[in-house]
Amino acid sequence: MPQLNDTVARVTDRIRERSQETRSTYLARMAQAAEEGPRRAHLTCGNQAHAYAAMGNDQSRLAEGRAPNIGIVSAYNDMLSAHQPYERFPDLIRETARKNGATAQVAGGVPAMCDGVTQGQVGMELSLFSRDVIALATGVALSHNTFDTALYLGVCDKIVPGLIIGAATFGYIPGVFLPAGPMTSGLPNDEKARVRKEFAKGNIGRDELMKAEMASYHGPGTCTFYGTANSNQMLMEFMGLHLPGASFVNPNTPLRDALTVAGTEQALQNTLLGNDYRPVSQILDERAFVNGIVGLMATGGSTNLVLHLPAMARAAGVLLELEDFDDLSSATPLLAKVYPNGLADVNHFHAAGGLGYMIGQLLENGLLHEDVKTTAGDGLGRYTEEPKLREGRVHYEPGPRNSLNEKILRPVDQAFQTTGGLKQLKGNLGHGMMKVSAVAPELHVIEAKARVFESQGAVKEAFQKGEFTEDTVVVVRFQGPSANGMPELHNLTPTLAVLLDRGLRVALVTDGRMSGASGKVPAAIHVSPEALGAGPLSRVQDGDMIRVDAVNGTLENLAEGFADRPARQPDLSDNSHGIGRELFAPFRQMVGTADTGAAVVV
Repeated sequence: MPQLNDTVARVTDRIRERSQETRSTYLARMAQAAEEGPRRAHLTCGNQAHAYAAMGNDQSRLAEGRAPNIGIVSAYNDMLSAHQPYERFPDLIRETARKNGATAQVAGGVPAMCDGVTQGQVGMELSLFSRDVIALATGVALSHNTFDTALYLGVCDKIVPGLIIGAATFGYIPGVFLPAGPMTSGLPNDEKARVRKEFAKGNIGRDELMKAEMASYHGPGTCTFYGTANSNQMLMEFMGLHLPGASFVNPNTPLRDALTVAGTEQALQNTLLGNDYRPVSQILDERAFVNGIVGLMATGGSTNLVLHLPAMARAAGVLLELEDFDDLSSATPLLAKVYPNGLADVNHFHAAGGLGYMIGQLLENGLLHEDVKTTAGDGLGRYTEEPKLREGRVHYEPGPRNSLNEKILRPVDQAFQTTGGLKQLKGNLGHGMMKVSAVAPELHVIEAKARVFESQGAVKEAFQKGEFTEDTVVVVRFQGPSANGMPELHNLTPTLAVLLDRGLRVALVTDGRMSGASGKVPAAIHVSPEALGAGPLSRVQDGDMIRVDAVNGTLENLAEGFADRPARQPDLSDNSHGIGRELFAPFRQMVGTADTGAAVVV
């Protein structure tokens, strides 16, 4: 393999050195747990009888304790299109386990909320915290201590990160993540965006908007744009927790079912009772996380992963900082154009060569660690292979060596841009992140007067009143994790995009989040320290000249005396109740800062 890129090597060494104490402590705990042997051996007969009571013909095999028992942790519900296909998975997994002389049980379920349903609604204030709830629920599921390996069924925004935190906490147990795949292509994403802007302008009615939305989100599977859900799937391949080529195969197809069977068989092989013990703790090291960040940058993936990855890594004793993302972005070329970064969807990306081609390109250019452990074996090179269906089973063949559509996917030497999709911004307003891959280059620097708001509803009201008539930096503050759970503000995208279409130069600055589907509008998000608690955004006033500079990586308030102003103290009592927000008061009080992952449980 080619020599590792200097920046990738330097960042990896820096993370390894920074994490030496926490990683060593973590690995020692995992090794001690593994030495105790198969989990069921430590249960009393009464414990085991309770665990096996409903297992029918599998009871005797479980009681003997000589064959692996798979714990299925599922995020199934049929309200969330991405997770509806999981309804069929447990029966398929059980059948496969029995054919291999093993057993499988649904260990437990974890919640899975849809940000598409809660976008712009009060429920969005619970969204980020659901990641920690999912991690806790995973812990409860696996705490029965009867499982030799685990299969994790989850796809969407907070679900995969929460499952990873749980899987890392039980890192002595091997695990395989099984995706469900994207829905088939519907209404093109750019046409959907056009209709939304027309609705924001008042040019069309709700009936036409609903027709477009239903044509876009039309069946089982993940949304087809390259948002957080599909960025998660990319991440699982780059980090070696999926089977190679598993991410973007459509649901309810013969190949998808065959990949589920193959993933189950792989999980059985990876146990202490199998042929190749490879626990999650050995897979999730600093090299795996660096590979994941490189994948995020090369694909122009979701900004939400800048929040999730530090929390996920900390659960495995690995400490990530924002400078790691920024440095890796500077060394990683952007190889893909998938909506919102381009017109293609993930099905088109997969058909053009997909993750296998991209991983091959990055490996050939020394931008990924090849010498990693994965759930499928040693070495990331096998993730350049492509799954094919032969006589009902998965067989792997060499993946494409050339892009099949260079408008969507390019080789390193013809990259869409020489740096990655995300850029860190720092200055007297704090530090945040911008998704530059979706923003036109001429909008990478915006200098304009501030309009300050404390809710996205207030921004939309000002727009409807015609108050935006000049270049503006829209500041939406008190949207951080301690204030109201750090909701996504994606509902602002059509509104602000209309202003750009009118020729105004507009940017967004917020301590909140944006959707992985957000694009076009330059947005400095995750600004930390957040406004609540006297962060710099709490001192911004209407009319301040703000400079958002993604070229030089700066975020500045240019007004004289800005730093000497008193911080605004808002009344956030309305954030404390309704739609379950009462239950999450302890989360708002305990949550960490955005730059460390905005986490509660790690």
